[in-house]
Amino acid sequence: MLTGRQRLWWTLITAAVLLYALFPVASILATSFKPAAELTSGTFLPSSPTLENYSQILAGDAQELFLSSLRNSIGISIISTVLAAILATLAAYAIARLDFPGKKLVLMTSLAVSIFPVISIVTPLFNLWRTVGLYDTWPGLIIPYLSLTLPISIWTLTAFFRQIPWELEQAAQVDGATAYQAFRRAIVPLAAPGVFTTALIAFFIAWNDFVYGISLTSTSAARPVPAALAFFTGASQFEQPTGAISAAAVVVTIPVVVLVLLFQRQIVSGLTQGAVKG
Repeated sequence: MLTGRQRLWWTLITAAVLLYALFPVASILATSFKPAAELTSGTFLPSSPTLENYSQILAGDAQELFLSSLRNSIGISIISTVLAAILATLAAYAIARLDFPGKKLVLMTSLAVSIFPVISIVTPLFNLWRTVGLYDTWPGLIIPYLSLTLPISIWTLTAFFRQIPWELEQAAQVDGATAYQAFRRAIVPLAAPGVFTTALIAFFIAWNDFVYGISLTSTSAARPVPAALAFFTGASQFEQPTGAISAAAVVVTIPVVVLVLLFQRQIVSGLTQGAVKG
């Protein structure tokens, strides 16, 4: 039971952490409503809020660059998420349930891949993609994104599958179900919260990637939003596109915020059920 003083300290610490985490977001939001004349004024809030920056990226000079990259980000991230969820579910089930040589090696290898610096493999991947014809294409980004999303997905789902009682699957097989039917009808429904949480994490990773997006694309055919922001320009060579970039950042952040708010219970449920040994 917390005392009044302890409760006060925890409240102050929580407020400080929230302020530290949300201040950059609030700053970008405020900048997105500033007119060009106020971008270098040094004030936090705009004195004359305007939608000029949003108009520029949605209907103005930056419309084609931003909207095409937004479509690319949505499509590539969704496809990468679906593939990562399916492959990670199968791999995690095999690691958690089956006994085969090298099982621990597979799990450790996936962890090693997840901590491997992305920038170190961009150059050879760039050369390879140019040779095989995957450069500046959706598959050319989806495949590298799997290297980012699969390791964390496999680790998360492996921990989750280990919490599901083995007896449920055995009972289904005793009743006449095949191994696949037992997996699909008895295990998958119970693993749904973990799979859903893993899919959201994979989506966020793919949605926020910059290194692959900027290195493996050259046109709007496959360039995602984080990479497209680097190509924004001002109305003239003397004007910085700070306002337009801030507005684009706000628009891109909205889907992530909406997903978290809508499915926060499922996210917490999936993470906690996979982290606590039952």
